[in-house]
Amino acid sequence: MNNRLTIAIQKKGRLFDQSTDLIKKSGINFSTKGDNLLAKSNNLPIDILFVRSDDIPSLVSNGDADLAIVGENVLIEKSLFKRTYIEKIIDLGFSKCRLSFAAPKNNKIKSFNNMKIATSYPNTVKKYLKDNNINASVTNIHGSVELTPYIGMSDIICDLVSSGATLEANNLKEIEVILQSQAVLIKNKNLNNEKEKIADKVISRMQGVVNAIESKYVMLNVDASKVKDICKLLPGSESPTIIPLEDSKKVAIHALCQEPIFWETMEKLKAKGASSILVMPVEKILN
Repeated sequence: MNNRLTIAIQKKGRLFDQSTDLIKKSGINFSTKGDNLLAKSNNLPIDILFVRSDDIPSLVSNGDADLAIVGENVLIEKSLFKRTYIEKIIDLGFSKCRLSFAAPKNNKIKSFNNMKIATSYPNTVKKYLKDNNINASVTNIHGSVELTPYIGMSDIICDLVSSGATLEANNLKEIEVILQSQAVLIKNKNLNNEKEKIADKVISRMQGVVNAIESKYVMLNVDASKVKDICKLLPGSESPTIIPLEDSKKVAIHALCQEPIFWETMEKLKAKGASSILVMPVEKILN
């Protein structure tokens, strides 16, 4: 049991579904039942631990979990001002949000000095205030942060923002972003050799899934004389494959593009003479 790798993820909330999806796409098979807090993989020596997001950094730092998926905002908040044994491994590209100051729309904020700030991220806010020589008081509050300006607890708030709909619903305006966040994969720095081998396999597979998210496989036909012009338009492709066609004047180009393919790119390819342009999703990439 000591050499089974433990991966901690959020037990419910916005990170849960995408975390479990990433784990399963990485070839780690497991199933959950009811409110069980532990699931065992049936094809790898890996256990999945379902916990509160706020507990994840300390679990990894203490060695109770070996890998974890957590919001970078939580990682930073829980790791500031203390020594940890956590290594950030991969930016996962999902659950993107930002930590921002916000105030009632009718308030004209010229300076944060002498303000009362309510937030669920006191460590991050205090560091920002210190780094910017701002003298303000910080109140730590969990939940309903957006209500505090209206009951006199604060002048402004600092809270997570994704779409901005919650701020709009509470008649608040975003003033300044202090942190950009997304889900990240983290690891305990002190794994034994057996766990390190399993962790390396998991990390490699997850990186392959992440690499594939925006990657596309592109196929098209074009006059052989225009190959160089076409290849210049294919974003993030290393060395496209050139395939002769029955028409000796034409070739097929196949390319793995590790950047998004937008309609504008396809239209540029067509304008350069490309035809039968096919863009397909990529499920996994192992470099």
